Amino acid sequence: MDLKTLETIPPWEWPPYAGGIILDVLRNDQAEASDRLLAAELAGDSADINDELAGALLSILQNDNEPEALRALAVISLGPALEYAYMDGFDDPEEVPITEPMFRNIQKTLHGLYRDARVPRKVRRRILESSVRAPEDWHKEAVRAAYRSNEEDWKLTAVFCMQYIDGFDEQIFESIGSKNPDILYEAICAAGNWEIDAAWPHIAALISSDQTDKELLLAAIEASVMIRPEEAAEILDPLTDSDDEDIVDAVYEALAMAGEFWDDEADDEDDNRTLH
Repeated sequence: MDLKTLETIPPWEWPPYAGGIILDVLRNDQAEASDRLLAAELAGDSADINDELAGALLSILQNDNEPEALRALAVISLGPALEYAYMDGFDDPEEVPITEPMFRNIQKTLHGLYRDARVPRKVRRRILESSVRAPEDWHKEAVRAAYRSNEEDWKLTAVFCMQYIDGFDEQIFESIGSKNPDILYEAICAAGNWEIDAAWPHIAALISSDQTDKELLLAAIEASVMIRPEEAAEILDPLTDSDDEDIVDAVYEALAMAGEFWDDEADDEDDNRTLH
């Protein structure tokens, strides 16, 4: 089995030695550039990421001689492991793919590299996007500065990060009016995550329009049930007749989620946040 085969198989069906295949390619600086990029991408999907694989990704990120694209992809692939470890909190270390020392080392390294102006801007953006999945004190100001940037790519990074860092409701709502479709997409995702009620009319309009881009529609479907589950069920129902299987699946998943919210509706009634 090789990388190309792994790419065609869902990660949960990978054999136990898949991590070793990925690791060997990452460590081989003589391998084809496309193979190393694929290995870095697959590392982020791996359910078996461990300290050794995370360390290889971190080494690539820190190496100024590695291609910028590979460094950027390597740090993005550290994100899932960071988030898993952050959410678990190492209450049961056996359940966390990386050890706490590795987790702390990754956090420290990413912060240091982000502050280093010599690091290519694309890599710094990816560092911020990955590191916020395990929030630290420095992130709020970094996200705030990125959002204030006149550069669209930094603003996009900032809005993506707002899904993970609280306290940016106004900026998220403002970004829903962006003409940049990528920023709009991330703003819809963030609005759903933080249950921003003021975003509801915009999200409902996206769902009701037959002109909405598919990926944006999928994001709006998910966000809708986070904000107003009962009303979401009403506007999502027509989409169950869609010819697109992905849309139908997304609607039924959202409706199932809405049902869970209804069970706790009385307790959660005041949870939505409204902008004034």
